Amino acid sequence: MKAIYIIKHGSAEESFEFRETPKPVPKPGEVLIKVEGFGLNFADVMARKGMYKEAPPIPSLIGYDVCGTVERVGGNVSNVLEGDRVTGMTRFGGYAEYALTDARAVAKIPENISITEATALTTQYCTAYYCAAEMVNLFEGDRVLIHSAAGGVGTGLMQYAQHKGCEIFATTGSDAKVDMLKQMGAQHVINTSRQEFDDYIMEQTKGDGVDVIFDAVGADFIKRGIKSLSPGGRIVCFGAAQMSDSKNIFFQLSKAIQFGFYHPAEFMMNSKSLIGVNMLKLADGKPEVLKRCLENVVKLVEQGVFKPLNGKIFKAEDIAEAHKFLEERKSTGKVACAW
Repeated sequence: MKAIYIIKHGSAEESFEFRETPKPVPKPGEVLIKVEGFGLNFADVMARKGMYKEAPPIPSLIGYDVCGTVERVGGNVSNVLEGDRVTGMTRFGGYAEYALTDARAVAKIPENISITEATALTTQYCTAYYCAAEMVNLFEGDRVLIHSAAGGVGTGLMQYAQHKGCEIFATTGSDAKVDMLKQMGAQHVINTSRQEFDDYIMEQTKGDGVDVIFDAVGADFIKRGIKSLSPGGRIVCFGAAQMSDSKNIFFQLSKAIQFGFYHPAEFMMNSKSLIGVNMLKLADGKPEVLKRCLENVVKLVEQGVFKPLNGKIFKAEDIAEAHKFLEERKSTGKVACAW
């Protein structure tokens, strides 16, 4: 089978190599998927740059979510059958014509769901669901701030918050995405390239702040976000996009410092919370939680609550172009590659 390996850390143009590798064989509890297409995530960009410590050493085969047909199942698998069209989360290995994964990370999907919609369900929408439904409990009337709201996770968070009847503050760094976010249901859209989100929030809420913040940016967005929380407020951090802008150690250090330094007493006295989410770590340690999230995500899709955007699909041979597109934050919804 063909597989796309990272052979050196660096630019998208020089990092990838197509190789012929043996087709994996599923063990008990595993599923082999004939991959129709695989999704791209910002962690892929960081892995390519050598900035994601969870990634395997090079030459490495990365990839966290795939869409395709079940080719073969191992023993003790009952949730899917051979021939089923599925979406699945992979613990690396997704950039290939065949991918192996835990059966608990696979769900059957309708035939009419596109590759970008299907791959968004496992990583982006499971992350959104876990953050918004399991890490916090949203209530009608809650003020919710969603950073990078036009991205894959951001879209899922917006749809869930809207379903719960929340007042949504959405951020983007692009003028082109402002109107789109308003059309998606955000009552407030902040272009962070032109306006400070914390100033806007405190002005609009008359100093009360917001109840929940979902943050995929990191660095000073965390520090400023904590100050923008109301009493009882919670900030859920599931990414650090600012850290990926440069591999320079001094740049990385400056961004790390911008996160701020906190003592538990500070959160206790102000009745605020800072929550960290890493879905890959969760999938490793508690795969039954991932299974529960994926099942609930599919139910919410069937109910019309979750509606993944039809993102951009590249050919697998254009992997470098796809990486550049994602890295330059041009995407709306999911970016994927098709074989």
